[in-house]
Amino acid sequence: MTGSIISEEYQQPIYQTGGEHHHDEEANSMFGFIVFLLSESIIFLSFFVGYIVYKTTVPDWLPPGVSGLEVREPAINTVVLVTSSFVIYLAEQELARNNLNKFRLFLVLTMLMGSYFLIGQGIEWSNLEFGFTSGIYGGMFYLLTGFHGLHVFTGILLQGIMLTRSFTPGNYDKGHFGINATSLFWHFVDIIWIVLFALIYLWQ
Repeated sequence: MTGSIISEEYQQPIYQTGGEHHHDEEANSMFGFIVFLLSESIIFLSFFVGYIVYKTTVPDWLPPGVSGLEVREPAINTVVLVTSSFVIYLAEQELARNNLNKFRLFLVLTMLMGSYFLIGQGIEWSNLEFGFTSGIYGGMFYLLTGFHGLHVFTGILLQGIMLTRSFTPGNYDKGHFGINATSLFWHFVDIIWIVLFALIYLWQ
């Protein structure tokens, strides 16, 4: 009887410790990912500050023959990209409900919207009257939009990985860190673009 009580007393804490360890590991992973996003934010912030300083101090800011940028198409791309943040949020919610079919549907839709944005940006680049070497403005424009575009492309790749893993039986039974981190990254990309759109296209 005494041996049974001792066994029960020591078995229960061992089980709880295992659960807490899994929870702490996922929390630590998310904390590390947030630190990564903060470091990326600092890089973008330095670019933003540089853009503002140059725009307010360089006499001939725009390249010769360029009066400004077309806003209509970039605005449409912006709406599509920002809306995709809500779509990937829906994907997260469906995964939490263990509805994999709807999760995949919303994730694919997010990837398509991100791809639409990249294609739209590529078309815009091909029609511009200035290049990367067209003064400070040209360099800053392509640096900012290109670096952000690289992040959009990375986000699409991450979503593709999450989509592929959803076809592995029981993959998401272990936790949802992957999709949560991917979704957070996508929200970050969208917020950065809103700032970029305001700086580059609205403040001309």
